Amino acid sequence: KNNPAMRGVYSMRDNNSQERAQLSREEISRYSAHILMPEINIEGQKKLKNSKVLIVGAGGLGSPLALYLAAAGIGTIGIADFDIVDTSNLQRQILFQSKDRGRLKTQAAKEKIEALNPFVKVIEHSVKLDSSNALEIVGGYDIAADAADNFQTRYLINDACALLGIPDVYGSVFQFEGQASVFFAKQGACYRCLIPSPPPPNLVPSCFEGGVIGTLVGIIGSIQAQEIIKLITGAGQPLIGRLAVFDAKSSRMREIKVDKDENCPVCGKNPSIKKLIDYDEFCGLKRDGLKPIESISALELKKKMDSGASFQIIDIRSDNERAIFNFPKARAVSFEKLISIKDELDPLVETIFVCAIGAKSLFAIRILEEDGFQGRMFNLEGGAKRWFEIYNAINKEG
Repeated sequence: KNNPAMRGVYSMRDNNSQERAQLSREEISRYSAHILMPEINIEGQKKLKNSKVLIVGAGGLGSPLALYLAAAGIGTIGIADFDIVDTSNLQRQILFQSKDRGRLKTQAAKEKIEALNPFVKVIEHSVKLDSSNALEIVGGYDIAADAADNFQTRYLINDACALLGIPDVYGSVFQFEGQASVFFAKQGACYRCLIPSPPPPNLVPSCFEGGVIGTLVGIIGSIQAQEIIKLITGAGQPLIGRLAVFDAKSSRMREIKVDKDENCPVCGKNPSIKKLIDYDEFCGLKRDGLKPIESISALELKKKMDSGASFQIIDIRSDNERAIFNFPKARAVSFEKLISIKDELDPLVETIFVCAIGAKSLFAIRILEEDGFQGRMFNLEGGAKRWFEIYNAINKEG
């Protein structure tokens, strides 16, 4: 308790001018299990009530995170996500039910959270968080929770939090492994200190591409919620300067020390990054001097199929991904064998590339461009995931 890092988030920010809301009798009864704990007590519960937490990503991690924060009595919870609920989410995203398919995630999340705890205010941010809006959105909160599923957003959240001086409570999962930490540049390392530069995007599959065991997101999301409660109340030792790594196969947890990098471009002694940057470019999704890749939407492709137009579809998904459903009229080619089949492609007709979510196929197109393929190539927006959503919607309407 004598450690400044343990006094709660309200000692970290200048909130003295804000009038603190008190707990009602019903809230005291609701949160009695917290209030009985000497590390939290009624003062800690008041801090939770007066706190504002932004959750970026209402998916596998964001679901348990939001529910446990709401149950704990966080006063204001922001949900930033621009996606809609689909069937594949229901294996792990416990904020949603079958009836929510097709709804905005923020909308369904707000409804579920308010049903759980009517004392919680939920703010929807149904937009894509990027360099143009992140400082404004994140700046309205005491803590940001990184429940995103891509490197662009992770670096964006980290940099915004470092510039604003607030903690970034990080979580990530893939298959059977999960990680969690607290990146708080004022008191320790930031995400860039751990991972200074992102890996090549074509080598990093998403959960939709590589899969994840559903229970793992519950474990890591719960750890994130626990860290947020600790930061706000000052109870316990937050994961500042430490990365917790959980192996769900063996049920073992290990810890990695994360030292602050004095040369970090964001939180080091002489930072070079003083405003938000283009994170798509930083993560290798844009390349200077190359023409933009043409894209085609799922609806446009469906119309093209129905018209009888001549074109070729190359499906670069893995065998496991294709086992979920076969893409119609597509030729299956592994990413590694693209160059070997280049001469088999007809350059006189359009070639449409399909991957799981519309990211890896961008690199397939670049690879063939650099190897000299002259045909016109298109990337399917949103990949097979978006096609599956549109195809199901069309079938229902029909």
